[in-house]
Amino acid sequence: EASVTPVIDRALFMMLGNNRFVLEQLQAGQYETIKHFAAWVLSNVRGHAIKIVNPGGVEAWKAGGGGAALGEEIGPYGVRPRDIIATLARVGNELGLPHPVHIHCNNLGLPGNWETTLETMRVLEGYRAHIAHIQFHSYGGEDYATMSSKVPELVDYVNSHPNLTVDVGQVMFGRAITASADAPWEYYLRKVTGHRWVNQEMEAETGCGIVPYQYKDKSAVNTLQWAIGLEWLLLMQDPWRIALTTDHPNGSAFTAYPQIIRLLMDREARREAMARVNQAALTRTHLPELDREYTLSEIAIITRAGPARMLGLAAKGHLGPGADADITIYDDNPKDVEAMFSHPRYVIKGGVVVVEDAELRQPVEGRTFWVSPAFDAGVEPLIRQHFDRCYTIQFENYPVDLRYLPNHEVIPCV
Repeated sequence: EASVTPVIDRALFMMLGNNRFVLEQLQAGQYETIKHFAAWVLSNVRGHAIKIVNPGGVEAWKAGGGGAALGEEIGPYGVRPRDIIATLARVGNELGLPHPVHIHCNNLGLPGNWETTLETMRVLEGYRAHIAHIQFHSYGGEDYATMSSKVPELVDYVNSHPNLTVDVGQVMFGRAITASADAPWEYYLRKVTGHRWVNQEMEAETGCGIVPYQYKDKSAVNTLQWAIGLEWLLLMQDPWRIALTTDHPNGSAFTAYPQIIRLLMDREARREAMARVNQAALTRTHLPELDREYTLSEIAIITRAGPARMLGLAAKGHLGPGADADITIYDDNPKDVEAMFSHPRYVIKGGVVVVEDAELRQPVEGRTFWVSPAFDAGVEPLIRQHFDRCYTIQFENYPVDLRYLPNHEVIPCV
């Protein structure tokens, strides 16, 4: 599917936070086996990074339990989510992956989850790590009636710990689609909304679900989510360590970026937007107090240069020697930055003009970036046994043949 999508470059993340092989080896205290397994998976599936989604919580839920707290042992494995996080963060660092372990924390979307997020950050002390869609993990309160923002407390920690980077997961009002490997959360959303849904186990690796959702500006919870994402962007001191995302398609489509950019660059536009949302919920945030306006340079960092650096893509996000000629050119329109960012004059990919004046001129093929860390081939018989016992796919068929990736590039580990 990725290889037939034109223009876009891609880098795929391998989900190991609920992988049964990892859990079994962690239970047995076999750290080196886990490290070589992770390297084997990344090399053979042509992945770029390790992703952890609700570590241990998905496996606990599939076994009939609830989501696992960071210190709670998971089913028959006797390991804790905090053990999974620390182990895989260490693996990512020791393998020298260009993008560190990419973490979707436990207790997504639940009031009071900021404490889990802060504890997760403390577990990561000494390791490079990235916290995904952190807006969904920054909630105070005991229930949805008392839900509030805890962004300042979390921002203070991130600002003082340069080992961490984050992306926002900004919510925008309107229709969205939640699509997540956090299967317990998707099940919960299905019960709350009553919408059609799908949820399934993905081999012995994780669960994954999809539920349609609509964010409403008069909803107290949705107003809080909208405001909390903007708080992160306005309170974070270092724009190089925060990326503008909507966690597409969970918080909104990526096509909402021009709207978000306007809210960041224009405090009056932000105030007008605040006047349209749930006012009672807004008082449980810090957004009305924030007057910061982003500069154009800061927008370039949080949307281009910063994410490229976080991903370890040295040829992206700048115009220096050796850079990929991926350039977007806009007609300067400081009076309406939303319109400006919605309609670029040119989009250049690899030196080729792909879009001119909103017309597609020449589609080009994007590249797949992946890593190939070294691993001990002696781990393969153990992996094969695991496949024979737990997987529907054969061991020999699991690797992705490079014939499926005609335009690819191996990013070196450091």
